[in-house]
Amino acid sequence: MKNLLITIAMSVLAYTSFASTTKSNKKMETIILVHGAWADVSSWDAVVPLLKAQGHEVIAINLTGHGKDQTPFAKITFQTYVDQVKAAIGSRNNVILVGHSFAGLIISQVAEEIPSQIKKLVYLAAALPIDGDSLLGLAGQDSNSHISGSLTVDKEHGAAIIAKEGVADILAADAPQQVQEYLAANIKPEPLAPLAEKVHLTEKNFGSVKKVYIYTINDHTISYIAQQRMVKAGKVEKVYTLQSSHTPFISMPDKLSDIIIAESK
Repeated sequence: MKNLLITIAMSVLAYTSFASTTKSNKKMETIILVHGAWADVSSWDAVVPLLKAQGHEVIAINLTGHGKDQTPFAKITFQTYVDQVKAAIGSRNNVILVGHSFAGLIISQVAEEIPSQIKKLVYLAAALPIDGDSLLGLAGQDSNSHISGSLTVDKEHGAAIIAKEGVADILAADAPQQVQEYLAANIKPEPLAPLAEKVHLTEKNFGSVKKVYIYTINDHTISYIAQQRMVKAGKVEKVYTLQSSHTPFISMPDKLSDIIIAESK
């Protein structure tokens, strides 16, 4: 009997040790989420818990000059954003960078500067640049976007402003009405200078990082046609498609999260 108890105890200890090792060996990734123009970190509020539930480290960045940050626009450059993302990455490796809209340029430049630390770039309804592109340059090629009719450029204050009347159609056509009204009432000007600055990308660095693109079919900000054109030129490894407007993190966060989770494996 004594020998039997010892055998059972050893078996239990062995199983517990195996289970613990299996759990600890499960590879969890760092997922960094970067919001786009005329937005802030709250864009990801419905997505972050779903990603964290899978055990991943999730870092959602509030870009300088957005949300509650009061940094004067004159002090903000495109490199400000790039350096902010790099600071969030720190010494981490195998990072999955998710960029929405304008942030597609930001994550591209980050990958150019620290390619060895980036596992994958995920472009969500995003600008996917080639060397020398800027957001304003890419936007000028998108005749199907609705944004130009509601956009005002305030050069004196260095701001790009979307008229409240156009917010729902441009950014969140498939969101509930109360959400559309909230967005329209709370949208803020966007720092202008970073939108005009060009990325500097090389095949050796940026070109070496894996890229995934998430199409948003009903997008009125960056049209589906423009998205397809950029993907064709961008050497994208894999694409997904969402039947959404420009902000699927509002209208379908579960489906969006499923894609990001799939790409984190």
